[in-house]
Amino acid sequence: MNKIIKKAGILVEALPYIRKFSGKIFLIKYGGSVMQNSKLEKSIMKDLILLKYVGINPVLIHGGGPEINKTMKIYKKEAKFINGLRITDKETIDIVEMVLVGKINKKIVTMINSQGAKSVGISGKDGNLIKAKKLYCKNEDLDLGYVGQIQKINPGLLYELIDNDYIPIVSPVGADDQGNSYNINADTVAGELAVSLKADKLIILTDVDGIRFRPDEGNRNSIVSSLCTEEIKIWLKEEKIKGGMIPKAQACIDAVSNGVKRSHILNGKRLHALLLEIFTDQGIGTMIYEKELSNE
Repeated sequence: MNKIIKKAGILVEALPYIRKFSGKIFLIKYGGSVMQNSKLEKSIMKDLILLKYVGINPVLIHGGGPEINKTMKIYKKEAKFINGLRITDKETIDIVEMVLVGKINKKIVTMINSQGAKSVGISGKDGNLIKAKKLYCKNEDLDLGYVGQIQKINPGLLYELIDNDYIPIVSPVGADDQGNSYNINADTVAGELAVSLKADKLIILTDVDGIRFRPDEGNRNSIVSSLCTEEIKIWLKEEKIKGGMIPKAQACIDAVSNGVKRSHILNGKRLHALLLEIFTDQGIGTMIYEKELSNE
């Protein structure tokens, strides 16, 4: 009986958050090693479906770097990177698009649809969602190939899907005016999509618990529960935030600086991380906010 009462208490705790967020759009990004665990994948999809059923509108954007690397090996292509960005020649962009759009995206859609919800998979090329252009390195001697940056986002198609009760699943591939495909950093796309959709939250699921005060330490107690944009900009400048966390932190800054109320970096390897962050008083991970919104 005590276990049943405890479950009831959890539902009661979630009630004010369900009321607060009903009708809001949450932009959720997930990728990397989180996608390599089938149990975690199924758990995340169930969480997305639950969000939809309680009135929240989730939009998921995914990455897929490990799967791209695996496929490149099959085609005897060596994965090369500059400052964390994949060098993407014509053959590589074809592999990237095949994996992200043709394989991973449809796998996610199938998982959601098989559990009774409605989902549609698209890339940035569909409905001119993401108009892209070539990303040039500061060092002009370096050419990344078909790596892109966002020029414009046209969110109309996503609004149509949301209004018709679909969960949109987005691959971070865009196109320019000439029809060339470009691979775009998924964290960056997530941040800019969140702004374009006027999302209430940007949530980035990664494989660490959040931003650490001392990034070289493995101690979970060094995780910072919240940071304002001014603080996180200083941390970036002082190189307290390193490696793959940099584009995630920058996406969060850009989002909350342009109208998104809150951004969150969570450990997607924790079962039901989304629900724990959204529907509990304590929450998990690191929350990024604008200073003037700190009392909300």
